[in-house]
Amino acid sequence: MALVLNDRVKQTSTTTGTGAMTFASAVTGFETFAQGIGNNNETYYGIFNGGTNEFEVGRGTLNANSTVLTRTEVISSSNSDNAEDFTSGTKDIFCTLPASKAVYLDASDNPVPTLATPGFAVAMAIAL
Repeated sequence: MALVLNDRVKQTSTTTGTGAMTFASAVTGFETFAQGIGNNNETYYGIFNGGTNEFEVGRGTLNANSTVLTRTEVISSSNSDNAEDFTSGTKDIFCTLPASKAVYLDASDNPVPTLATPGFAVAMAIAL
């Protein structure tokens, strides 16, 4: 199992509650999690329930055929950063890089967060 990030990965789900999310349909113009992340891999995700204020950002694990995303770690949410108890509706689930996990260079080419060295920041940028 690897932590995998990819651009333009998005699917929908109608799952409710705080448990694992079962994917419903692919979204036109985007890769599915099976295509972009791969079976049994981990990724950072965002979930938004359109028409509500419900959202969650976290790290999740795909099952063996990439049809279910287990919400392994919640990083932020509209439920005081706990697992969101999603209500009915179609949710967008997408691959993202949470801001709290990012290492980047500021406008003066200094690494942010400042604990990272410039070489580390560049290496992380290349790796991602």
